[in-house]
Amino acid sequence: MTLHVEPSHSRGATPAATPSQELTTLFEGQRAAQRREGPPSYEARLDALERLERSIVRHREDIARAVSADFGSRSRHETLAAEVFVSLSELRHVKKNLRTWMAPEPRPVSYLFFPGRNEVRRQPLGLVGIISPWNYPMQLALAPLVGALAAGNRVMIKPSEYVPRTSDLLRTMLAGVFTTDQVAVVTGGPEVGDAFARLPFDHLVYTGSTRVGKLVMRAASENLTPLTLELGGKSPALVADDAPLDRAAERIMTGKLYNAGQTCVAPDYALVPEGKEAAFVEAARRAVAKLYPTLAANPDYSALINDRHAERVRGYVEDARRRGAEVVEVNPAGEALEPASRKLPPTLLRNVRDEMAVMQEEIFGPVLPVRGYRRLEDAIAFVNDRPRPLALYCFSDDRATVRRVLDETVSGGATVNETMLHVAQADLPFGGVGPSGMGHYHGRDGFLAFSKTKGVFYQGPVDTGALLRPPYGKTVERLLAFLIGR
Repeated sequence: MTLHVEPSHSRGATPAATPSQELTTLFEGQRAAQRREGPPSYEARLDALERLERSIVRHREDIARAVSADFGSRSRHETLAAEVFVSLSELRHVKKNLRTWMAPEPRPVSYLFFPGRNEVRRQPLGLVGIISPWNYPMQLALAPLVGALAAGNRVMIKPSEYVPRTSDLLRTMLAGVFTTDQVAVVTGGPEVGDAFARLPFDHLVYTGSTRVGKLVMRAASENLTPLTLELGGKSPALVADDAPLDRAAERIMTGKLYNAGQTCVAPDYALVPEGKEAAFVEAARRAVAKLYPTLAANPDYSALINDRHAERVRGYVEDARRRGAEVVEVNPAGEALEPASRKLPPTLLRNVRDEMAVMQEEIFGPVLPVRGYRRLEDAIAFVNDRPRPLALYCFSDDRATVRRVLDETVSGGATVNETMLHVAQADLPFGGVGPSGMGHYHGRDGFLAFSKTKGVFYQGPVDTGALLRPPYGKTVERLLAFLIGR
Protein backbone atom coordinates (compact mmCIF):
# COMPACT_ATOMS: atom_id res chain seq x y z
CA MET A 1 0.00 0.00 0.00
CA THR A 2 1.18 3.50 -0.73
CA LEU A 3 -0.08 6.59 1.00
CA HIS A 4 0.72 9.98 -0.44
CA VAL A 5 -1.69 12.67 0.64
CA GLU A 6 -2.14 15.59 -1.75
CA PRO A 7 -4.50 18.13 -0.13
CA SER A 8 -7.28 19.50 -2.31
CA HIS A 9 -7.47 23.28 -2.65
CA SER A 10 -10.40 23.59 -5.06
CA ARG A 11 -13.53 25.42 -3.88
CA GLY A 12 -16.32 23.16 -2.84
CA ALA A 13 -14.21 20.02 -2.93
CA THR A 14 -14.70 17.41 -0.27
CA PRO A 15 -11.85 17.92 2.20
CA ALA A 16 -9.16 15.29 1.66
CA ALA A 17 -8.23 13.10 4.56
CA THR A 18 -5.20 14.37 6.41
CA PRO A 19 -2.03 12.27 6.62
CA SER A 20 -2.81 11.62 10.25
CA GLN A 21 -6.30 10.30 9.44
CA GLU A 22 -5.10 8.08 6.58
CA LEU A 23 -2.26 6.68 8.69
CA THR A 24 -4.53 6.09 11.66
CA THR A 25 -6.92 4.08 9.47
CA LEU A 26 -4.07 1.89 8.24
CA PHE A 27 -2.64 1.57 11.75
CA GLU A 28 -5.98 0.55 13.23
CA GLY A 29 -6.39 -2.06 10.49
CA GLN A 30 -3.08 -3.64 11.47
CA ARG A 31 -3.95 -3.48 15.16
CA ALA A 32 -7.31 -5.17 14.54
CA ALA A 33 -5.61 -7.94 12.54
CA GLN A 34 -3.07 -8.43 15.30
CA ARG A 35 -5.77 -8.85 17.93
CA ARG A 36 -7.90 -11.04 15.69
CA GLU A 37 -5.15 -13.43 14.62
CA GLY A 38 -2.87 -13.40 17.65
CA PRO A 39 0.88 -14.03 17.63
CA PRO A 40 2.13 -15.86 14.52
CA SER A 41 3.62 -19.32 14.84
CA TYR A 42 7.18 -20.22 13.97
CA GLU A 43 5.94 -21.62 10.66
CA ALA A 44 4.11 -18.38 9.82
CA ARG A 45 7.14 -16.25 10.63
CA LEU A 46 9.44 -18.47 8.60
CA ASP A 47 7.03 -18.29 5.67
CA ALA A 48 7.00 -14.48 5.85
CA LEU A 49 10.79 -14.36 5.83
CA GLU A 50 11.02 -16.78 2.92
CA ARG A 51 8.53 -14.75 0.87
CA LEU A 52 10.56 -11.62 1.58
CA GLU A 53 13.78 -13.41 0.62
CA ARG A 54 12.36 -14.50 -2.73
CA SER A 55 11.18 -10.97 -3.45
CA ILE A 56 14.60 -9.45 -2.71
CA VAL A 57 16.39 -11.98 -4.92
CA ARG A 58 13.86 -11.57 -7.73
CA HIS A 59 14.12 -7.76 -7.69
CA ARG A 60 17.86 -7.40 -7.12
CA GLU A 61 18.56 -5.75 -10.47
CA ASP A 62 15.46 -3.58 -10.12
CA ILE A 63 16.85 -2.39 -6.79
CA ALA A 64 20.20 -1.47 -8.36
CA ARG A 65 18.50 0.45 -11.16
CA ALA A 66 16.06 2.30 -8.89
CA VAL A 67 18.71 3.38 -6.40
CA SER A 68 21.04 4.55 -9.18
CA ALA A 69 18.22 6.54 -10.78
CA ASP A 70 17.44 8.24 -7.47
CA PHE A 71 21.09 9.15 -6.91
CA GLY A 72 21.77 10.17 -10.49
CA SER A 73 24.60 7.62 -10.47
CA ARG A 74 25.14 4.89 -7.92
CA SER A 75 27.46 1.92 -8.26
CA ARG A 76 25.50 -1.21 -9.18
CA HIS A 77 28.02 -3.38 -7.37
CA GLU A 78 27.84 -1.29 -4.21
CA THR A 79 24.06 -1.51 -4.25
CA LEU A 80 24.09 -5.28 -4.78
CA ALA A 81 26.61 -5.66 -1.95
CA ALA A 82 25.32 -3.15 0.60
CA GLU A 83 21.58 -3.22 -0.10
CA VAL A 84 20.90 -6.73 -1.42
CA PHE A 85 23.62 -8.99 0.00
CA VAL A 86 23.66 -7.44 3.49
CA SER A 87 19.86 -7.66 3.71
CA LEU A 88 19.85 -11.28 2.54
CA SER A 89 22.70 -12.20 4.88
CA GLU A 90 20.71 -10.79 7.80
CA LEU A 91 17.54 -12.56 6.69
CA ARG A 92 19.20 -15.96 6.21
CA HIS A 93 20.95 -15.75 9.57
CA VAL A 94 17.61 -15.01 11.24
CA LYS A 95 15.89 -17.91 9.46
CA LYS A 96 18.60 -20.30 10.60
CA ASN A 97 18.29 -19.34 14.27
CA LEU A 98 14.66 -18.30 14.65
CA ARG A 99 13.34 -21.52 16.20
CA THR A 100 16.01 -21.40 18.91
CA TRP A 101 15.37 -17.74 19.66
CA MET A 102 11.62 -18.30 19.98
CA ALA A 103 11.94 -21.18 22.44
CA PRO A 104 11.23 -20.37 26.12
CA GLU A 105 14.51 -20.02 28.00
CA PRO A 106 14.80 -21.71 31.41
CA ARG A 107 16.34 -19.59 34.17
CA PRO A 108 17.61 -20.69 37.59
CA VAL A 109 15.19 -20.41 40.48
CA SER A 110 16.20 -19.37 43.99
CA TYR A 111 16.39 -22.27 46.44
CA LEU A 112 13.77 -20.48 48.54
CA PHE A 113 11.17 -21.06 45.83
CA PHE A 114 12.14 -24.59 44.82
CA PRO A 115 10.51 -26.69 43.34
CA GLY A 116 9.05 -23.77 41.41
CA ARG A 117 10.71 -22.90 38.11
CA ASN A 118 11.52 -19.84 36.04
CA GLU A 119 11.58 -19.15 32.33
CA VAL A 120 11.83 -16.24 29.94
CA ARG A 121 9.31 -16.04 27.13
CA ARG A 122 9.50 -13.67 24.18
CA GLN A 123 6.38 -12.48 22.43
CA PRO A 124 5.66 -9.95 19.66
CA LEU A 125 5.41 -6.33 20.70
CA GLY A 126 2.63 -5.77 18.16
CA LEU A 127 3.08 -2.98 15.62
CA VAL A 128 6.52 -1.71 14.59
CA GLY A 129 7.13 1.49 12.63
CA ILE A 130 10.25 1.99 10.51
CA ILE A 131 11.35 5.40 9.20
CA SER A 132 14.15 4.62 6.74
CA PRO A 133 16.69 7.03 5.20
CA TRP A 134 17.77 7.77 1.65
CA ASN A 135 21.45 6.77 1.78
CA TYR A 136 20.85 2.99 1.93
CA PRO A 137 17.13 3.02 1.23
CA MET A 138 16.63 -0.72 0.86
CA GLN A 139 19.02 -2.11 3.47
CA LEU A 140 17.88 0.28 6.19
CA ALA A 141 14.23 -0.55 5.56
CA LEU A 142 14.68 -4.30 5.09
CA ALA A 143 17.09 -5.05 7.96
CA PRO A 144 14.74 -3.82 10.72
CA LEU A 145 11.80 -5.34 8.82
CA VAL A 146 13.49 -8.75 9.04
CA GLY A 147 13.91 -8.42 12.80
CA ALA A 148 10.36 -7.19 13.28
CA LEU A 149 8.85 -10.04 11.23
CA ALA A 150 11.01 -12.63 12.98
CA ALA A 151 9.69 -11.36 16.30
CA GLY A 152 6.12 -11.77 15.02
CA ASN A 153 5.13 -8.14 14.51
CA ARG A 154 3.17 -6.22 11.91
CA VAL A 155 5.08 -3.40 10.27
CA MET A 156 4.57 0.01 8.67
CA ILE A 157 7.46 1.61 6.76
CA LYS A 158 7.92 5.28 5.89
CA PRO A 159 10.82 5.56 3.38
CA SER A 160 12.58 8.81 2.52
CA GLU A 161 10.97 11.13 0.01
CA TYR A 162 14.46 11.75 -1.46
CA VAL A 163 14.40 8.34 -3.19
CA PRO A 164 10.95 8.12 -4.82
CA ARG A 165 11.82 5.38 -7.34
CA THR A 166 13.29 3.14 -4.67
CA SER A 167 10.36 3.83 -2.36
CA ASP A 168 7.91 2.86 -5.09
CA LEU A 169 9.87 -0.31 -5.76
CA LEU A 170 9.91 -1.16 -2.05
CA ARG A 171 6.14 -0.72 -1.96
CA THR A 172 5.71 -2.94 -5.01
CA MET A 173 8.03 -5.64 -3.64
CA LEU A 174 6.31 -5.83 -0.28
CA ALA A 175 2.77 -5.54 -1.67
CA GLY A 176 3.55 -8.59 -3.79
CA VAL A 177 4.20 -10.81 -0.77
CA PHE A 178 2.31 -9.25 2.16
CA THR A 179 -1.18 -7.93 2.79
CA THR A 180 -1.37 -4.36 4.06
CA ASP A 181 -2.43 -5.54 7.51
CA GLN A 182 0.92 -7.39 7.69
CA VAL A 183 3.37 -4.95 6.09
CA ALA A 184 2.57 -1.58 4.55
CA VAL A 185 4.68 1.14 2.93
CA VAL A 186 3.51 4.74 3.20
CA THR A 187 5.12 7.52 1.19
CA GLY A 188 5.06 11.28 1.39
CA GLY A 189 7.03 14.24 2.64
CA PRO A 190 7.76 15.67 6.09
CA GLU A 191 4.06 16.09 6.91
CA VAL A 192 3.49 12.35 6.48
CA GLY A 193 6.71 11.59 8.37
CA ASP A 194 5.60 13.71 11.32
CA ALA A 195 2.18 12.04 11.45
CA PHE A 196 3.85 8.63 11.16
CA ALA A 197 6.11 9.29 14.17
CA ARG A 198 3.07 10.29 16.24
CA LEU A 199 1.31 6.94 15.81
CA PRO A 200 1.20 4.81 18.99
CA PHE A 201 3.53 2.09 17.72
CA ASP A 202 4.79 -0.58 20.08
CA HIS A 203 8.29 0.20 18.77
CA LEU A 204 9.62 2.79 16.32
CA VAL A 205 12.90 2.64 14.38
CA TYR A 206 14.37 5.81 12.91
CA THR A 207 17.58 6.04 10.90
CA GLY A 208 18.80 9.46 9.83
CA SER A 209 20.18 12.75 11.08
CA THR A 210 20.51 13.72 14.73
CA ARG A 211 18.42 16.85 14.10
CA VAL A 212 15.44 14.91 12.76
CA GLY A 213 16.03 12.16 15.32
CA LYS A 214 15.30 14.67 18.08
CA LEU A 215 12.00 15.58 16.38
CA VAL A 216 11.06 11.90 16.02
CA MET A 217 11.88 11.27 19.67
CA ARG A 218 9.77 14.25 20.74
CA ALA A 219 6.81 13.07 18.64
CA ALA A 220 7.10 9.48 19.89
CA SER A 221 7.28 10.63 23.50
CA GLU A 222 3.59 11.60 23.39
CA ASN A 223 2.79 7.87 23.30
CA LEU A 224 5.84 6.71 25.29
CA THR A 225 6.79 4.73 22.19
CA PRO A 226 10.08 2.84 22.64
CA LEU A 227 12.68 3.89 20.08
CA THR A 228 15.65 2.58 18.19
CA LEU A 229 17.55 5.59 16.84
CA GLU A 230 20.45 5.23 14.39
CA LEU A 231 21.88 8.71 14.00
CA GLY A 232 25.48 8.60 12.76
CA GLY A 233 27.94 11.28 13.82
CA LYS A 234 31.66 11.75 13.28
CA SER A 235 33.28 8.32 13.25
CA PRO A 236 37.09 8.48 13.66
CA ALA A 237 39.77 6.36 12.01
CA LEU A 238 42.69 6.17 14.44
CA VAL A 239 45.97 5.15 12.80
CA ALA A 240 48.48 3.96 15.40
CA ASP A 241 52.19 4.59 15.02
CA ASP A 242 52.92 0.95 14.10
CA ALA A 243 50.25 0.70 11.38
CA PRO A 244 51.49 0.45 7.76
CA LEU A 245 50.34 3.72 6.17
CA ASP A 246 49.64 2.33 2.70
CA ARG A 247 47.36 -0.38 4.07
CA ALA A 248 45.57 1.95 6.46
CA ALA A 249 45.12 4.67 3.83
CA GLU A 250 43.68 2.29 1.24
CA ARG A 251 41.18 0.80 3.67
CA ILE A 252 40.16 4.16 5.09
CA MET A 253 39.65 5.64 1.62
CA THR A 254 37.67 2.58 0.56
CA GLY A 255 35.27 3.17 3.45
CA LYS A 256 35.29 6.94 2.94
CA LEU A 257 34.40 6.74 -0.76
CA TYR A 258 31.87 3.89 -0.61
CA ASN A 259 28.62 5.46 -1.78
CA ALA A 260 30.64 8.69 -2.09
CA GLY A 261 30.87 8.91 1.69
CA GLN A 262 27.09 8.85 2.18
CA THR A 263 27.27 6.18 4.85
CA CYS A 264 26.43 6.67 8.52
CA VAL A 265 29.47 4.60 9.57
CA ALA A 266 31.90 6.06 7.02
CA PRO A 267 35.21 7.22 8.55
CA ASP A 268 34.62 10.93 9.10
CA TYR A 269 38.18 11.98 9.95
CA ALA A 270 41.58 10.35 10.35
CA LEU A 271 43.92 10.69 13.33
CA VAL A 272 47.53 10.13 12.25
CA PRO A 273 50.79 10.33 14.25
CA GLU A 274 52.44 13.75 13.97
CA GLY A 275 55.03 13.82 11.22
CA LYS A 276 53.19 11.21 9.16
CA GLU A 277 50.33 13.38 7.91
CA ALA A 278 51.94 14.18 4.55
CA ALA A 279 52.88 10.53 3.99
CA PHE A 280 49.35 9.44 4.86
CA VAL A 281 47.84 11.96 2.43
CA GLU A 282 50.16 10.76 -0.32
CA ALA A 283 49.27 7.13 0.45
CA ALA A 284 45.59 8.08 0.32
CA ARG A 285 46.12 9.80 -3.03
CA ARG A 286 47.67 6.62 -4.44
CA ALA A 287 44.83 4.54 -3.03
CA VAL A 288 42.20 6.74 -4.70
CA ALA A 289 43.99 6.53 -8.05
CA LYS A 290 43.96 2.74 -7.73
CA LEU A 291 40.32 2.52 -6.64
CA TYR A 292 38.93 5.14 -9.03
CA PRO A 293 41.28 5.89 -11.95
CA THR A 294 38.50 8.01 -13.43
CA LEU A 295 35.56 9.77 -11.81
CA ALA A 296 33.21 11.48 -14.26
CA ALA A 297 31.86 8.48 -16.17
CA ASN A 298 33.03 5.82 -13.75
CA PRO A 299 30.00 3.67 -12.77
CA ASP A 300 31.83 2.63 -9.59
CA TYR A 301 32.00 6.21 -8.27
CA SER A 302 28.67 7.40 -6.91
CA ALA A 303 27.07 10.83 -7.04
CA LEU A 304 25.68 12.76 -4.09
CA ILE A 305 21.96 12.39 -3.63
CA ASN A 306 20.87 15.94 -4.61
CA ASP A 307 22.08 19.47 -5.24
CA ARG A 308 21.50 20.62 -1.67
CA HIS A 309 23.73 17.93 -0.23
CA ALA A 310 26.40 18.53 -2.86
CA GLU A 311 26.44 22.24 -2.04
CA ARG A 312 26.64 21.47 1.67
CA VAL A 313 29.74 19.31 1.20
CA ARG A 314 31.35 21.86 -1.12
CA GLY A 315 30.66 24.46 1.54
CA TYR A 316 32.56 22.45 4.15
CA VAL A 317 35.61 22.33 1.88
CA GLU A 318 35.49 26.06 1.11
CA ASP A 319 35.04 26.94 4.78
CA ALA A 320 38.09 24.85 5.64
CA ARG A 321 40.08 26.46 2.83
CA ARG A 322 39.22 29.97 4.02
CA ARG A 323 40.26 29.07 7.54
CA GLY A 324 43.69 27.85 6.47
CA ALA A 325 43.34 24.15 5.75
CA GLU A 326 45.38 22.58 2.98
CA VAL A 327 42.93 21.15 0.44
CA VAL A 328 44.12 18.16 -1.59
CA GLU A 329 41.68 17.17 -4.33
CA VAL A 330 42.33 13.78 -5.91
CA ASN A 331 41.23 13.65 -9.54
CA PRO A 332 43.43 10.95 -11.12
CA ALA A 333 42.42 11.60 -14.74
CA GLY A 334 42.23 15.39 -14.36
CA GLU A 335 38.60 15.43 -15.50
CA ALA A 336 36.17 18.29 -15.44
CA LEU A 337 33.39 17.30 -13.04
CA GLU A 338 30.21 19.12 -13.95
CA PRO A 339 28.31 20.43 -10.90
CA ALA A 340 25.12 18.96 -12.33
CA SER A 341 26.61 15.48 -12.08
CA ARG A 342 26.91 15.88 -8.29
CA LYS A 343 30.17 13.91 -8.43
CA LEU A 344 32.63 15.57 -6.07
CA PRO A 345 36.33 14.69 -6.24
CA PRO A 346 37.78 12.78 -3.29
CA THR A 347 39.27 15.48 -1.06
CA LEU A 348 41.72 15.34 1.83
CA LEU A 349 42.12 18.23 4.27
CA ARG A 350 45.27 18.92 6.28
CA ASN A 351 45.83 21.44 9.07
CA VAL A 352 42.20 21.30 10.13
CA ARG A 353 41.07 23.04 13.30
CA ASP A 354 38.11 22.45 15.57
CA GLU A 355 36.28 25.64 14.56
CA MET A 356 36.00 24.51 10.93
CA ALA A 357 32.54 23.28 9.94
CA VAL A 358 34.07 20.08 8.57
CA MET A 359 35.18 19.19 12.10
CA GLN A 360 31.84 20.11 13.64
CA GLU A 361 29.32 18.39 11.36
CA GLU A 362 28.99 14.89 9.95
CA ILE A 363 30.38 15.22 6.43
CA PHE A 364 28.40 12.58 4.49
CA GLY A 365 30.52 13.11 1.41
CA PRO A 366 33.92 12.21 -0.12
CA VAL A 367 35.94 14.53 2.12
CA LEU A 368 38.42 13.31 4.76
CA PRO A 369 40.07 15.67 7.29
CA VAL A 370 43.47 14.41 8.47
CA ARG A 371 44.67 15.50 11.90
CA GLY A 372 47.95 14.72 13.65
CA TYR A 373 48.44 13.60 17.24
CA ARG A 374 51.54 13.26 19.44
CA ARG A 375 50.77 10.32 21.72
CA LEU A 376 48.16 7.60 21.65
CA GLU A 377 46.54 9.04 24.78
CA ASP A 378 46.14 12.35 22.93
CA ALA A 379 44.26 10.63 20.10
CA ILE A 380 42.05 8.80 22.58
CA ALA A 381 41.35 12.04 24.43
CA PHE A 382 40.47 13.75 21.13
CA VAL A 383 37.83 11.10 20.46
CA ASN A 384 36.52 11.17 24.03
CA ASP A 385 36.23 14.97 24.07
CA ARG A 386 33.62 14.77 21.31
CA PRO A 387 30.14 13.25 21.04
CA ARG A 388 30.28 9.46 21.06
CA PRO A 389 30.46 8.18 17.47
CA LEU A 390 28.46 5.48 15.75
CA ALA A 391 31.67 3.69 14.72
CA LEU A 392 35.39 3.75 15.46
CA TYR A 393 38.20 2.33 13.35
CA CYS A 394 41.54 1.39 14.87
CA PHE A 395 44.53 0.55 12.69
CA SER A 396 47.31 -1.25 14.51
CA ASP A 397 49.00 -4.66 14.57
CA ASP A 398 49.83 -4.29 18.26
CA ARG A 399 47.28 -6.10 20.43
CA ALA A 400 47.91 -3.89 23.45
CA THR A 401 47.30 -0.76 21.38
CA VAL A 402 44.08 -2.13 19.92
CA ARG A 403 42.87 -3.25 23.34
CA ARG A 404 43.61 0.16 24.82
CA VAL A 405 41.74 2.02 22.08
CA LEU A 406 38.72 -0.27 22.36
CA ASP A 407 38.72 -0.16 26.17
CA GLU A 408 39.20 3.58 26.55
CA THR A 409 36.76 4.84 23.91
CA VAL A 410 33.01 4.40 23.64
CA SER A 411 31.38 4.00 20.22
CA GLY A 412 28.37 2.27 18.76
CA GLY A 413 30.57 -0.35 17.09
CA ALA A 414 34.13 -0.80 15.89
CA THR A 415 36.23 -2.46 13.23
CA VAL A 416 39.95 -3.15 13.62
CA ASN A 417 42.28 -2.75 10.61
CA GLU A 418 39.34 -2.16 8.27
CA THR A 419 36.29 0.09 8.02
CA MET A 420 32.54 -0.51 8.16
CA LEU A 421 32.64 -4.32 8.02
CA HIS A 422 31.25 -4.74 11.54
CA VAL A 423 27.89 -3.63 10.12
CA ALA A 424 27.87 -6.55 7.66
CA GLN A 425 28.17 -9.15 10.44
CA ALA A 426 24.71 -10.64 10.89
CA ASP A 427 25.34 -11.77 14.47
CA LEU A 428 26.78 -8.48 15.77
CA PRO A 429 24.47 -5.85 17.27
CA PHE A 430 24.30 -2.60 15.32
CA GLY A 431 23.46 0.62 17.09
CA GLY A 432 24.68 3.94 18.38
CA VAL A 433 25.40 5.39 21.79
CA GLY A 434 24.43 8.80 23.14
CA PRO A 435 24.24 11.35 20.31
CA SER A 436 24.87 8.64 17.71
CA GLY A 437 21.73 6.75 18.67
CA MET A 438 20.11 4.30 21.06
CA GLY A 439 19.11 0.67 20.86
CA HIS A 440 20.44 -2.18 18.73
CA TYR A 441 19.23 -4.51 16.04
CA HIS A 442 20.58 -7.13 13.57
CA GLY A 443 20.46 -10.84 14.24
CA ARG A 444 19.44 -11.98 17.69
CA ASP A 445 19.66 -8.41 18.97
CA GLY A 446 17.04 -7.37 16.42
CA PHE A 447 14.77 -10.24 17.44
CA LEU A 448 15.11 -9.16 21.06
CA ALA A 449 14.60 -5.46 20.25
CA PHE A 450 11.23 -6.18 18.65
CA SER A 451 10.08 -8.71 21.27
CA LYS A 452 8.67 -8.34 24.77
CA THR A 453 10.92 -10.35 27.06
CA LYS A 454 8.60 -11.70 29.74
CA GLY A 455 9.79 -13.36 32.93
CA VAL A 456 7.49 -16.13 34.18
CA PHE A 457 7.57 -17.98 37.53
CA TYR A 458 5.72 -21.29 37.83
CA GLN A 459 4.74 -22.21 41.39
CA GLY A 460 5.64 -25.79 42.28
CA PRO A 461 3.57 -28.38 44.14
CA VAL A 462 5.01 -27.17 47.48
CA ASP A 463 3.43 -23.83 48.45
CA THR A 464 6.53 -21.91 49.54
CA GLY A 465 4.64 -18.63 49.13
CA ALA A 466 2.58 -19.47 52.24
CA LEU A 467 5.56 -18.50 54.40
CA LEU A 468 5.21 -14.90 53.25
CA ARG A 469 1.47 -14.47 53.76
CA PRO A 470 -0.08 -12.77 56.78
CA PRO A 471 -0.79 -13.06 59.57
CA TYR A 472 2.93 -12.86 60.25
CA GLY A 473 4.40 -14.50 63.32
CA LYS A 474 7.57 -15.91 64.82
CA THR A 475 8.21 -18.24 61.89
CA VAL A 476 8.39 -15.32 59.49
CA GLU A 477 10.52 -13.35 61.97
CA ARG A 478 13.04 -16.18 62.11
CA LEU A 479 12.96 -16.64 58.33
CA LEU A 480 13.57 -12.94 57.65
CA ALA A 481 16.34 -12.79 60.23
CA PHE A 482 18.02 -15.71 58.49
CA LEU A 483 17.59 -14.22 55.01
CA ILE A 484 18.67 -10.70 55.89
CA GLY A 485 21.47 -11.62 58.24
CA ARG A 486 23.11 -9.47 60.86
